[in-house]
Amino acid sequence: MGLVSEIVIVDSGSTDRTMQIAADYRARAYHNPWPGHVTQKNIALSKCTQPWIISLDADEVLSKDLRRSIIDLFNEGDPKRNGYWINRKNYYLGAWIEHAWFPEWRLRMVKKEGALWEGADPHDKLSVNGSTGRLAGDILHYSYVDLQDHIDRTINYGRIGAQTLIQRGENFKWYKLVFSPWIRFAGTMILKQAWRDGWRGWIIAYSSLLTCFAKYAFTYEETLNKDADKRRAEGDENDEL
Repeated sequence: MGLVSEIVIVDSGSTDRTMQIAADYRARAYHNPWPGHVTQKNIALSKCTQPWIISLDADEVLSKDLRRSIIDLFNEGDPKRNGYWINRKNYYLGAWIEHAWFPEWRLRMVKKEGALWEGADPHDKLSVNGSTGRLAGDILHYSYVDLQDHIDRTINYGRIGAQTLIQRGENFKWYKLVFSPWIRFAGTMILKQAWRDGWRGWIIAYSSLLTCFAKYAFTYEETLNKDADKRRAEGDENDEL
């Protein structure tokens, strides 16, 4: 297998021959219906048998520099840290993004002991007990097939974010619907300097606005549905009286 001693895949029902390809590479592949980002990744974590784990999504690969960094690290003996942050570089609409989504440091290589996926769907994050360091090289992220894929997933991420808020029992707040999307846009466009990525940067900034807007709009919709259900229930009670 080259760099790794085992490959573990948890598939939620893909239709692109994932399981067959996994078998060709002698990977240990499991099927598990999609329970959410955090839960699914913890299931994958539990299936791993080696002391060290590097976690990748299906649309991510290791750069040559990152492979070399990992090999050099283990050639020096047992790593002194319990986890390592790796920068993720995003390929979008035919080019590598240098500002809007860059740098994007993520904890991805950890000792299995003490490691856990946390966060709120869809924003999962890996944690580990003990000290962490950084590795040179990048995880190359081929994030979206095309603009349609990006927009579809933007709306879906907003819906998942709303479900997370609702499950936490958080109520709809009008000022978050009005102001938070524009704060997100400004953060991407100004703080991350997305404008330096040209029109790709503008699209990314507006997509971040749309994700945030969708999250609070879907939360508002759920509030309206709950109010309607409550009124219906009260009406039924009055009819019985």
